[in-house]
Amino acid sequence: MTTPPAGISEADWAATPVGVKAGFLELVSQCQRQQQEIEQLRIQLTALATELAHLRERIGRSSRNSSKPPSSDGQGFKPPERRKGSGRKRGGQPGHPGSGPELLPIERVDEVVEHHPQACRRCGTLLQGQDPEPLRHQVIEIPPITPLVIEHRLHRLVCPCCTTSTCASLPAEVEVSHYGPRLSALVGLLGSAFPLSFSKTQALLDQLLGVQISRGAMATIRQRLSAALEQPMQEALAFARQQSVVYVDETGAPTGNADGGNPDGRRGWEWVMVTAMGVTVFLQSLSRSAAAAIDLLGNAFGGIVVSDRFSAYNHLPLEQRQLCWAHVIRDLTAIADRQGASGEIGAELLGLQQQLFAQWHRYKDGTIDWSTLQQGCRPIRQAFVGTLQRVVELGCQRGERTPWAKTVRTCHQLLQVSDGLWTFLEIEGIEPTNNAAERALRHSVIQRKISHGVQSRQGAICRSRLLTVTTSLRQEGRDIWQFLEQALIAHHRGGEMPSLLPNP
Repeated sequence: MTTPPAGISEADWAATPVGVKAGFLELVSQCQRQQQEIEQLRIQLTALATELAHLRERIGRSSRNSSKPPSSDGQGFKPPERRKGSGRKRGGQPGHPGSGPELLPIERVDEVVEHHPQACRRCGTLLQGQDPEPLRHQVIEIPPITPLVIEHRLHRLVCPCCTTSTCASLPAEVEVSHYGPRLSALVGLLGSAFPLSFSKTQALLDQLLGVQISRGAMATIRQRLSAALEQPMQEALAFARQQSVVYVDETGAPTGNADGGNPDGRRGWEWVMVTAMGVTVFLQSLSRSAAAAIDLLGNAFGGIVVSDRFSAYNHLPLEQRQLCWAHVIRDLTAIADRQGASGEIGAELLGLQQQLFAQWHRYKDGTIDWSTLQQGCRPIRQAFVGTLQRVVELGCQRGERTPWAKTVRTCHQLLQVSDGLWTFLEIEGIEPTNNAAERALRHSVIQRKISHGVQSRQGAICRSRLLTVTTSLRQEGRDIWQFLEQALIAHHRGGEMPSLLPNP
């Protein structure tokens, strides 16, 4: 080495013996190698710490801080603390008026049995007369149920003149099927409003009604119901697309290929659109894409869509969207569960969210009016957006997987769609969460868990139409069984089809 090391003059370096120079250079080289090893160890330690934090966060995921369902939390998960009870026993408290079964009106009573006391309970004197206001006790019983079986005999007669045989035809009001409209509607009811499996439906019909129906016959009945419900379904879909606010969501709906309608073996998805007018529409699709969302909403939907932040709805401008705050809260909870600066930011954002919903609940219970709600939430909104901007400005190294980097990405994503978070404060009549659609989908999820999906595309369409009828009529307080029976009769005889739309 001819050039002296840093800090040593050329004269001193030239006067240094060769052996000392060699030892000094070896020492410098060793220090450099050690520095490199230390740097490599530091990089490895950082990577391991990042991976550990990532794994801890994955293990700690629950329904509170992610989109996992509550059923996946497991036994070791500690649920949120519930409000402490008052310590009193369950049920009515002392002094509470009792509530027994209500007496049916006399018009619905089939038989009245009068009971008169024979003699005075004190002196034994015979008693006569009538009590103008006797005590009423009603016993409700179910008579033995036997199916009504009508046999139609079609006679074939031979003409005495030309020897041509002529067979009688069934009247138009007689069902071609072996099962009448009321029984067929019950089969559909037990597969929708009361989601029973095929085997349990068979057992119930046999034990309760004495009617034996095969699985194939039940599938045929439900396909007839599906065809009968096509017109009410399309009418309800057109009505929902005209509403000013809808709540939409989707869930998996396994679909087989028994009829060749799903040759690629796609999973299948159930989409739902809930309106405030009592009409809820389910639509079956083989994809979870923007095209499927457009099929549900239509190409010209002009109202507000309340949904989660799933990308299938990104074709809508933010002015037409209200993003679900329940999903946002889970993201904020995940940030608050992290260590260090992320936890502090998450706690700050959660605190602002709690202030926001405190104002919202005061508005919902009538404590404050609409203008007061807007005025009270304005500084909360500014502080929330300002916190997101502050985190994004701090930033992180690109590609880094540290908890802080994930926090920055989440804040950046929320900031990009920030205009869609506050629509419920700008337009009255909009809920800040998508709970209405999620509650509607729960019925579909229960059916999926019971039946593990359907075997054909036509079966999936039938399921969607029955779910649409069941959910909509329940919202409107109407009789589902009667509606299905009327739809079958109208479809067979060409009468007026019942409507799912609410009465004007």
